[in-house]
Amino acid sequence: MPSTRNSGEVTVDIEVASETPVGPGRPLLEIEDLHVEFRTRDGVVKAVNGVSYNVRRGETFAVLGESGSGKSVSAQAVMGILDTPPAHVTRGRILFAGEDLLAMPEDHRRRLRGERLSMVFQDALTALNPTFTVGWQIAEMLRIRRGLSRADGRRRAVELLDRVRIPGAVERVTDYPHEFSGGMRQRAMIAMALALDPDLLIADEPTTALDVTVQAQILELLAELQEENGMALVLITHDLGVVAEVADRIAVMYAGRVVETAAAHEIYQAPAHPYTEGLLASVPRVARRRDRLDAIGGAPPNLARIPAGCPFHPRCGYERPLCRHDEPPLYPVGDGRGSACHFFEEVLDGRA
Repeated sequence: MPSTRNSGEVTVDIEVASETPVGPGRPLLEIEDLHVEFRTRDGVVKAVNGVSYNVRRGETFAVLGESGSGKSVSAQAVMGILDTPPAHVTRGRILFAGEDLLAMPEDHRRRLRGERLSMVFQDALTALNPTFTVGWQIAEMLRIRRGLSRADGRRRAVELLDRVRIPGAVERVTDYPHEFSGGMRQRAMIAMALALDPDLLIADEPTTALDVTVQAQILELLAELQEENGMALVLITHDLGVVAEVADRIAVMYAGRVVETAAAHEIYQAPAHPYTEGLLASVPRVARRRDRLDAIGGAPPNLARIPAGCPFHPRCGYERPLCRHDEPPLYPVGDGRGSACHFFEEVLDGRA
């Protein structure tokens, strides 16, 4: 739905996702106080620092933030695909349908991957094996997990490629990844991820490096498949336009932490954290004629040397002495909303 917000001297109009609430019940995915660090020769890199959020059945949950904010690392921890070493989960719980993924035996967790948890990776060309046809790679999963014959696996691969609207699926099933365009490779990755009808799909930057027309097609496809299957979707992105179109709820991450979480329409109408406010202000607007875009000053912190207090304070227009030594918790801001800012009320009022 359209949202209007006054940001300084300009009025911003953004299309945001529907406010329709998601059904009640225990969340499908619950991440609680997750910490992930990378132990390297140069020191310990704290990539994820106490991340907590939940995803309900059937909803689209967006995880938003700059590169290096911990979005993908937290998703890889959910999937159990972090390289250990150097990555180590040092604290926290990841509950999927009430089961702690971090506490279960690896063979049990491996069975969940693909069956109930699946992931679409950012770069389909490197995620797909270049030495096998796309159809073979889809069918292999079905042969191993479902016991299908070679012929039945191929038939099902054609059905899946057709389902994600790849033209001429019968012929394309024998093509190799390099013979597909970027958008078609991403569709093939989605077909592979959906082969076993998972309950939760994590899409890590699924529209990166695609032109805007193909981006819109991929987002529309994900929305249709989600509605058809009733699955939950976690969308990892740095693109505010993508989030506005599809998300029910949003978690904004910075320096490995969730700094704001809320329904999508709430964040676009009135952000409650300075970082979120800065992200929204940096989006180019057709109606705003300026020589330069607004930008957040400075750079994200080095995760091996995160500053004391609020990690955003060196870049923040609301910064006070308190921010330099007291790390803010995720303060409650209304029903189901939170902001990790000591002065979130001022941010909501736009009083920088």
